[in-house]
Amino acid sequence: MTGESHLSRRTLLGSALALGGMALAPRSFGGVINDRMTGDLTPVHDPCMIKQGDTFYVFSTGPSGADAGLIPWRSSKNLLNWTRGGAVFAELPKWTKDAVPGTRGIWAPDISFHGGRYYLYYAVSTFGSNHSVIGLATNATLDPAAPGYGWQDQGLVISSDTFDKYNCIDPNRFVDTDGKHWLAFGSFWTGIKIIALDPATGKPLAGAQVQPLAYRPQPPDAIEAPFLTEHGGYYYLFVSFDFCCRGAKSDYNIVAGRSKDVLGPYLGPDGKEMMHGYGQQVLVGNDRFKGPGGQSVCRDGDRYYLVYHAYDAQNGGVPTLRVSPIGWTPDGWPSVIL
Repeated sequence: MTGESHLSRRTLLGSALALGGMALAPRSFGGVINDRMTGDLTPVHDPCMIKQGDTFYVFSTGPSGADAGLIPWRSSKNLLNWTRGGAVFAELPKWTKDAVPGTRGIWAPDISFHGGRYYLYYAVSTFGSNHSVIGLATNATLDPAAPGYGWQDQGLVISSDTFDKYNCIDPNRFVDTDGKHWLAFGSFWTGIKIIALDPATGKPLAGAQVQPLAYRPQPPDAIEAPFLTEHGGYYYLFVSFDFCCRGAKSDYNIVAGRSKDVLGPYLGPDGKEMMHGYGQQVLVGNDRFKGPGGQSVCRDGDRYYLVYHAYDAQNGGVPTLRVSPIGWTPDGWPSVIL
């Protein structure tokens, strides 16, 4: 979800770079998944996906004030046929309304599994402000029919205020190859940040400092929605450039960089740093599906899926669930078909 400021849009430094070299065909269950998906695909914004057993679950931003609950989820056995389930919260946790007066919704969930429990991070803010909080809810299972099902809110993880130079929304928990836990986050306001987590609590380690990962140096700093994954000995940082939330006029696009160190620097194919506004342009919109972004990566064995929303120009610009298998070029760059 965007933290767009009141600044008018300008030409930004460091346009994302086109991928060089021959791309590998993405792996899938057969054909392009998006062309075959049916069911409850809208409205889906900022989706994240995880697999439990034989079922994929997608959690997403829901419409503000929705009577069906906040952080709706959907499920599928095959990535093709999607059914709307319930929601994580029936209403905003009280602490979030006290922490961010005037908030109406919950944004940009992130789902992961650690130590026998599911951890769902979420963001609460108001549009265009960096007075924001990231919260956490946990569950023993994602199957509502299973014993022990029930979301337990764990409260505040990290916050930002108007005097801070970062924005605590768009969380993503990541475990590096050394077993260290991290939370990436950020939207506009000097870009993407990361902080070390205590694996036991899922909250920042005592004394941990916020550190930078990626930035677009010229206003309006249009970068957000970080997501980290690992492949072939590299850490990959996926982000959304430009603007969401404008229906078919949205120009979101997905950009990535990679690094041998989880703290960066993250580089594009030309060696230029994401801290300077560069990277590999992974995905842009087409005539029908505009502004792909709000992305996450789901890893299922040796398969990687880019999960994101795009605005359907043939359906009133509604944000729509999209799932694209990630292929990898011979030199290790992600290749994705819209």
